[in-house]
Amino acid sequence: MDADWVARFADEVIAEAERRAPGKPVVCASGLSPSGPIHLGNLREVMTPHLVADEIRRRGVECVHILSWDDFDRFRKVPAGIDPSWNEHIGKPLTSVPAPPGSPYPNWAEHFKAPMAAALAEMGVEFRGISQTEMYTSGAYRDQVLLAMRERRTIDAILGQYRTKAKVKAKDADEAAALEGSGAAAEDDGSGLGGYYPYKPYCSVCNRDLTTVTSYDDETTELSYTCACGHGETVILAEHTWGKLVWKVDWPMRWAYEGVVFEPSGVDHSSPGSSFIVGGQIIREVFGADQPIGPMYAFVGISGMAKMSSSKGGVPTPADALSIMEPSLLRWLYARRRPNQSFKISFDQEIQRMYDEWDTLTRKVADGSALPADQAAHRRASGTASVTLPVTPRPLPYRTLASVADITTGDEKQTLRILREFDPEISDLDELRPRLDRAQHWVSTYVPAEERTQVREEPDTALLGTLSETELASLKLLSDGLDDHWSLDGLTTLVYGVPKVQAGLDLAAKAATPELKAAQRTFFALLYRLLVGRETGPRLPTLLLAVGRDQVRKLLGT
Repeated sequence: MDADWVARFADEVIAEAERRAPGKPVVCASGLSPSGPIHLGNLREVMTPHLVADEIRRRGVECVHILSWDDFDRFRKVPAGIDPSWNEHIGKPLTSVPAPPGSPYPNWAEHFKAPMAAALAEMGVEFRGISQTEMYTSGAYRDQVLLAMRERRTIDAILGQYRTKAKVKAKDADEAAALEGSGAAAEDDGSGLGGYYPYKPYCSVCNRDLTTVTSYDDETTELSYTCACGHGETVILAEHTWGKLVWKVDWPMRWAYEGVVFEPSGVDHSSPGSSFIVGGQIIREVFGADQPIGPMYAFVGISGMAKMSSSKGGVPTPADALSIMEPSLLRWLYARRRPNQSFKISFDQEIQRMYDEWDTLTRKVADGSALPADQAAHRRASGTASVTLPVTPRPLPYRTLASVADITTGDEKQTLRILREFDPEISDLDELRPRLDRAQHWVSTYVPAEERTQVREEPDTALLGTLSETELASLKLLSDGLDDHWSLDGLTTLVYGVPKVQAGLDLAAKAATPELKAAQRTFFALLYRLLVGRETGPRLPTLLLAVGRDQVRKLLGT
């Protein structure tokens, strides 16, 4: 576990905010482009300032976390799975593009903003959302736009220092997907044949940004443009609101406008000549303000993506993650690592180990043995300055719940019967929720069909007929011991103990020779083949409890 990076940033941000504007609320910021599904890599853009803002609030300092929805960005491309006729909307503002077929939302941007906002609410993330469509079209940025146009030569000179710098390249598929999602970073910087202009109008006829500014008058603010559709006109920029500053000018303009003190950025924004680097000069030299404290954050990878349904497409979203894990666990994955450290979120079997780590940490926090940085990460994962996130009343191990869900295929009576063997005090399944629901969803959605457990209905007589006397004796030892060991711990002792007894040892003897381990593996494989028809499966004690004594004896031929 890393040192407490959140507290360090909070110290720095509070001091910087007091230097800049004593007594005013501290402003932390995030920005998201709803150009498509907002994925778990984008979530780091929100969680990093959220955790810092929340720490600042915990200290009694007023702090606001703004989230700019970049919904006035251009629609860049039609995602896989969408009707190719949406190509006609490329170049329009995201809020002017129809939502995907069947969506209840009024436009493309709202369709993708809604699930992200819902996921953030479930995670306890408080923010003030700002629609860039509303800001630009209301004229809120009018003075800033006119200033940028007056200072266009200064901006052009700054950009000219970087135009030949190398752009960041993705190292792997996860990074490529994340880069693909950060469309703003790929925008042009306003260069054109007719000179440099940092403002790009949307065409008043075709509503696309396939426009070229041909002239601008600083005194009258008359701006002339032509469009690839053939339209051309002159507008008064002091009154015009259907266009926006190019990204590398837009971002520093907003820092200055909102008084942002802290905003992280991905590596795609932090390479030489990219928006964060260039923005630092533009905000100082054009808008007369200071650049935010802006740590670079690393990519968030995904394990188990190959097993995801092909119909989902792309990188999974926070909603996908919250369907298989509780909000506290997802928060913890972002809180426990420094922003510049990459990590992976597991949609495969690794999620079980991840949950084991979380449960171990929770126990250590409860008994006071957790390290201070671990305690801090756990506290930040479990709630915020104003909200304590809900917890599962009886949090049985995730791997146990998943095994039972796999075996019972969602049968609630069967599930309750088996889980009462683990904890006799369970009165109903609601005590195991929401963790049980998450485990059931993981099994049904992310465990491939070929790895699901199908308990045999009839004995494999062909296999039983080929077994040696030693193998048959091992099955009888297990069968004879079921009644006296019918509990999770008892069956664990029994299945590991049968090979010990056959080796002349006591059932509960502590022995771990290579020969004994090999004998145990062989015995386990035999049991799996007889019970579920393959070499592996859920933990044997859980499987035996689920199958039931009578059926176990039937399938073992005993």
